[in-house]
Amino acid sequence: MIDPERMMLSRFSLTSVLIALAVTGCATKSPAPVSERTRPGSASSPAAEPPAPPRVARPGYYIVKPGDTLIRIALDHGQNYRDIAAWSGLENPNLIEVGQELRVRPPESGVVVRPVTAPGVEVRPVTPPGGAAAAPVAGDGVRREPKGGKVPYSEQAWAQAQKPEAPVAVAKVEAKPEPKPVEPKPEPKLVEPKPEPKVVDTKPEPAGGDKIDWAWPTSGKVIAGFNDTSSKGVDLSGKLGDPVLAAAGGRVVYAGTGLRGYGKLVIVKHDNSFLSAYAHNQTLLVKEGQAVTKGQKIAELGDTDSDRPKLHFEIRRQGKPVDPGKFLPPR
Repeated sequence: MIDPERMMLSRFSLTSVLIALAVTGCATKSPAPVSERTRPGSASSPAAEPPAPPRVARPGYYIVKPGDTLIRIALDHGQNYRDIAAWSGLENPNLIEVGQELRVRPPESGVVVRPVTAPGVEVRPVTPPGGAAAAPVAGDGVRREPKGGKVPYSEQAWAQAQKPEAPVAVAKVEAKPEPKPVEPKPEPKLVEPKPEPKVVDTKPEPAGGDKIDWAWPTSGKVIAGFNDTSSKGVDLSGKLGDPVLAAAGGRVVYAGTGLRGYGKLVIVKHDNSFLSAYAHNQTLLVKEGQAVTKGQKIAELGDTDSDRPKLHFEIRRQGKPVDPGKFLPPR
């Protein structure tokens, strides 16, 4: 015979176990992860802005890049750095900023139109002959002379005053027509002749130079040739103090140490196309603006910004380095 009290206790224990298992299962069950997804280009996900395109300089201009100097820009464009400073309106040639636009070609001259002013015509009032002023006009339109003086009293004077005054005849003066002002003839306008269009020479560079009589700047041997990458000219050997000569006649446009890697540098401009550069000098013997002739001693060979005494020599056409061997005479 089953004891009812024990059966109830067993049921109560089983029920407690089931409830405990259910609670444990609910406690250990972790919620599903929630992830927020947004479509590209939606309002909640801002689109990345595309990078700004590089700035392009206008024709005849150059935009300053990091590491640029005015001397370097002038050398690369075949110009005098002082001219670039003047064309660009620079107050301090040693101060330029990245992103600044500089003019590297001379501005074209235009026709200046000046306003032509016609001479004025002076109109003066017509004065009656004799310069006398007109007599005052009475209310009846008749000009009367003013009465002057006092007459002593008498019967005759009293009778005379009672008589009406006789009208005074006034001669009519015809007004002469005023002379018409003479219209001035317009002055002829001076039209300046328009500059002829520049013709770009596309012919190959002649071996002997472009109408320039070139010469070797020193007697040293060529120890490094032109390759347009690491060497934009030729290196010539020599001893400290050897003479450095102008390769052709021209005018000094730079003499100093403002170009890194060139040491004491001289730049000579020969015409509108060609200039030559002489680097690593020990002593400079010319100044900016000085005219030099072919074969003139302009510096002494040195080793400034160099690992050995040598002369680095460049010829540039329109600022572009060219092989000096195509212009210098054979030895």
